[in-house]
Amino acid sequence: MFKDPIVEEVRAVRKKHAERFNFNLRKIAEDLRAKEQQSGRKVVSFPPKPSRKKAAV
Repeated sequence: MFKDPIVEEVRAVRKKHAERFNFNLRKIAEDLRAKEQQSGRKVVSFPPKPSRKKAAV
């Protein structure tokens, strides 16, 4: 199977970042949000889309 070197690099960086937080998703998300704030870039958030499932009767 073909291995894309860019994909491999992204996976390695992601794993290294996750290891810093002992793979704790809450801590990883907090860190990424802090980096977003520090970047000074505009961050866009969209409201969740309504569910298309109908309630069971």
